[in-house]
Formats: sequence, structure tokens, C-alpha cells
Amino acid sequence: MQLEFHQVDAFSERPFAGNPAMVYRLDSWLADELMQKIAAEHNLAETAFIVREGQGWHIRWFTPTVEIPLCGHATLASAHVLFEVYGEPGDTLSFTSQSGALGVTRRNGQLWLDFPAIGLGPVADRQAVERALGVEAIEVLGSTELFVVLASEQAVRDCQPDMAALARLPWLGAIVTAPGTGHDFVSRYFAPAIGIPEDPVTGSTHCSLIPYWSQRLGKSQLSAFQCSARGGELFCRLEGDRVKIGGYATRVASGQLLLD
Repeated sequence: MQLEFHQVDAFSERPFAGNPAMVYRLDSWLADELMQKIAAEHNLAETAFIVREGQGWHIRWFTPTVEIPLCGHATLASAHVLFEVYGEPGDTLSFTSQSGALGVTRRNGQLWLDFPAIGLGPVADRQAVERALGVEAIEVLGSTELFVVLASEQAVRDCQPDMAALARLPWLGAIVTAPGTGHDFVSRYFAPAIGIPEDPVTGSTHCSLIPYWSQRLGKSQLSAFQCSARGGELFCRLEGDRVKIGGYATRVASGQLLLD
């Protein structure tokens, strides 16, 4: 059996920046164990598998170690592949997922994700979070992810977590964020517990980042930058209980996986 794959740098107009994702368009689902092995073989933050269902697509995302409920950059990458490689007609795609209905719209060379906004609540053990991240936080909140607000962009760039300590905390990962110097806000995302020490550019974390910074800054349209080593720019809008996350994508490789 041969399976065609495509590697895309999401949230980037050029190769070797943004966040790489692997995309497989399948005729039918493979066994969960096999999809997990394929994701481990590629060893990227996420590998996306998509199967047509009715007029739309069902999408699933795997890190090298686990399946996850929501992923932005690999959804952006999947839309890019469907439009640019497989010639999907129109400018709108509908996906179903563990996190419900998702959409992607193509407009002026950009792809815009339509994702649910995610609210935040208080976190009790602030000191353990600060120790694991090696920071002094302005605010510590959480949902399924930790959400840690720092004083400045430089503090976000300088953050050096204790990955083992962070992996022991009862959250999928940790978002660190602050006001930006050239953007409305910046962030980084660390998730060693699910096999991602640092994710280069994370669409799904902006489901929390956009509502938070929209309220704090008093504006519904925002510019964002994820200041990892690769880096990536995101264009953001809050629309009620949904967030719109825009960015570019660049395909860098295509090939075939050979299976017995």
C-alpha cells in the first residue's frame, strides 16, 4: 500500500518558517494505531488525516505520541493541500472534528480558520506553574491549557521552561503571552506532555488568546506573532463565540509512504 503525503509550512509565506504539518488525504480511515505510527514516523508537531464525509471533510490530528482534539496549523495545512494539490472547488471548506464544526475560507491568498472561542478560568497552584516555566507571571489562567501572561515580549522570548516539571502539570500544555512590540500580542506554546516541547506556531491556542487580548485591548481585530525560533504571523478577529485566524501556507514536500 502506498499513501500520498504533503508537508506544508503553515502560517508562513516562505519555506522553513511557520509550523510544519504533514497531511494525508485518505479514501477511508486507517486503524488508529497505524495513524499514530505514521505520525511518530514523521515526528512533526502534527500529522493530519482527512477523509471526505458528505459535502465536507472529517479531520483528525496526531502528535508523535497522541491524538489531540484540536489543531489550527494542521487544519490550515490541510486546506492548503485540498485547494492547491487536489483542486477542491470554491473558496470554503467544512471540517468535522472532535471539537465540532470547523471552517476554512480562502481569501486574497490567505486562509482563514473559523474556530470556537475558548474561555479561561482561574488556576489554583500558581507557584508550581511559575516554577515550571521559570517566570514571574502577571496572571495565570487556564482551560485544558495553561494560559500565563507575562510583563513583556522579551519575557516571553526569554522563557526557558523546565520541560520535565511542565509535563507533570495537569494541563495539555502552557501558553505564555504578553503585549507585543510590533504586534498586538505575542505568544509561545510548550506541550512536552503530548510530545511537543515547543510548537513553532499554534493556531488552536489563539482560540483563547484572541478573546483574552480582544477584551484587554478593547478591539476585535488583532495582529499576533508566535515568537518561536521559526516564528509565524497570525491575523485575528473575534466574532461572538468564534475566532477567525488568518495566515499563509507554503507546501515544501510531497511524497509517498510505502507500507507492506
